[in-house]
Amino acid sequence: MAERVKAQDEKFCHECGEVIRARAEICPKCGVRQPMMKGIETIAGNILGQGEPRSRVLAGVLAILLGTFGLHKFYLGQPGWGIAYLLLCWTFIPAIVGLIEGLLYLTMSDEGFQTRYSGPAWSKR
Repeated sequence: MAERVKAQDEKFCHECGEVIRARAEICPKCGVRQPMMKGIETIAGNILGQGEPRSRVLAGVLAILLGTFGLHKFYLGQPGWGIAYLLLCWTFIPAIVGLIEGLLYLTMSDEGFQTRYSGPAWSKR
């Protein structure tokens, strides 16, 4: 079966690869919502925990060195926890928790880390 070539006003579905209209919000074949702009897709994906894969080592180092301020939580797409760490930074409790979390991140497998913090799609790639 020959594949259809996309025209200028068409795009490929980011989930199933079907050729769809460029302005389509939902793929008619698989039903997945399509991102409208690359910048918005990246921001929304990171907020929802489905963005680009995150570095396990960077998250661990941020947690160990700057865990007091919750910077690793912001990096991992958990701004609520990051704000909680900021509000409690004067108690040194976030520093202790950040140290423990950093060590956990560094000892975790890459696949387990990506599944937990970048979404399940990244652990299969």
